[in-house]
Amino acid sequence: MAEDDYLALLEKAKDELPDTIEKHERFNVPEVDVLQEGKQTVIRNFGDIVEALRRDPEHLLHFLLRELGAPGFIEGRRVIIKAKISPSQVTDRINSYTETWVICSECGRPDTHINKEGRILVLECEACGAHRPVHVSKTIRPLETKGVKAGETYELVIEDVGKKGDGLAKRGNVVIYVPGTIKGSRVKVKVEKVDGNIAFGKISNE
Repeated sequence: MAEDDYLALLEKAKDELPDTIEKHERFNVPEVDVLQEGKQTVIRNFGDIVEALRRDPEHLLHFLLRELGAPGFIEGRRVIIKAKISPSQVTDRINSYTETWVICSECGRPDTHINKEGRILVLECEACGAHRPVHVSKTIRPLETKGVKAGETYELVIEDVGKKGDGLAKRGNVVIYVPGTIKGSRVKVKVEKVDGNIAFGKISNE
């Protein structure tokens, strides 16, 4: 085959390749649109971000709240965090989530989904077929949970009330959810569970 014919066939084959295979462009997460409203932080384009990442909104929200150490909730296509968080902090956590839960470590594409194999979460790439277990960091700022332990009782002031009606108290950088309490009340709370910077407790009569 003449060289010119070979080059012509090569060019034709290249033209017929899908853009996703030919270009391999670096995936960029939509720029985070953050607004400060008093003591709250609003991620106004949260819906756009989860659509770009193709992940469950609640999954990303749980990751963000745990990493930022603050309560929050989804409202329509935005997220409201009950703390003052800088845009750079939000961007950093979303980039961390993307690297851990979205991007294929082999080809760098975002075309992935999560499967559960036994008790292991596996990231499977739809572009190159690679598989890798998702390793979630166990070291989430240990100093932030200092002084809050499951099974212990603390005297706390309920500083706010969450969307579902649970009271919110803080001890250090840990937010503690306490059902059946009202804002401004001082109560004894027994902590039942600690998950990163978020804890769950109940009123104690001890």
